[in-house]
Amino acid sequence: MKKVRLDALGRVAAAALAGAALLPEPTQAQQQPPRRPHPPHSAGEAAGPAAPPTERRATLRLSATLAANDQQPVRSGLVWRVFEESAQPDGSHKLVAQSEEASPTLPLPDGSYIVHAAYGLAGVTRRVAIEGGNVSERIVLNAGGLKLIDKLGDAQIPAQRLSISIYVPERGNSEAKLILANANADQVICLPEGAYHIVSTLLDTGQGAQGGTNQTNSVVTADLKIPAGKLIEATLRHRAATMTLKLVKQPGGEALANTSFSVLTPGGDVIREMIGAFPSLVLAEGEYVAIARHEGKTYQGAFRVKSTKDSDVEILIRDQPRNHANDELPQ
Repeated sequence: MKKVRLDALGRVAAAALAGAALLPEPTQAQQQPPRRPHPPHSAGEAAGPAAPPTERRATLRLSATLAANDQQPVRSGLVWRVFEESAQPDGSHKLVAQSEEASPTLPLPDGSYIVHAAYGLAGVTRRVAIEGGNVSERIVLNAGGLKLIDKLGDAQIPAQRLSISIYVPERGNSEAKLILANANADQVICLPEGAYHIVSTLLDTGQGAQGGTNQTNSVVTADLKIPAGKLIEATLRHRAATMTLKLVKQPGGEALANTSFSVLTPGGDVIREMIGAFPSLVLAEGEYVAIARHEGKTYQGAFRVKSTKDSDVEILIRDQPRNHANDELPQ
């Protein structure tokens, strides 16, 4: 383009000089300032300022390992995000690339960037500079995996019957810091290297849950350490059973409808309140008191729960039952 433009300009100037030699010399009054010829634009060239140079792009290839001594990179489950290093007026950083590939190759112009790799609950941030060439970056996540297996007796508990929370112990905080609620049982959970407190609660999804789920008092806890590059499997054993409550006139008799039940600990703490002829609930192994109210009268009985031993709890109507209709139950 540049050569064609200069040649055309040279031809225009030569033609102008040749024409001036053939014309008579004008008088002083007729003399006018010479007009400067405008060089023509070559075909396809638009008038205006020259186009900016093409932005040079290189590639950024990313990969990650769980531990520093791992030879094999992580094959799946990664989420990569690349931000501009320079902050915007509001303090945020512009997202310029994102990928869920294990080892993505991203085209980027020269510049400085912040790369963030997320793997489950583990995440690492790294500054990367691209200056005229392709860059490969391998990030060490310092993370491991946790797989929880919950059992009731010898049977594995389905995931929908569990509520699992993961905490990070904190100095001065007896309850620790919750980092993951409703974790999935029997699936690998990716965690940064460190110590964790696990709380597994058995859920009641049966008839006593009235179509939903209720947390039971069967709770199992564990304290674990997750090393980088390792998978830890932990088995948590619940000890509980499903109990069905009945108010009957005699042992083995028909359950009376329109009865309200309360289940308490021996110390008087209310665990659950239900209504029906024979509602059921899941209880941890131990001693309990059941209170039944029917037609303004109150009856009660003590019972024991043994793990995996589902059974009925019959509360008998006595000849002269105590009337606690106006009494307050322990709160």
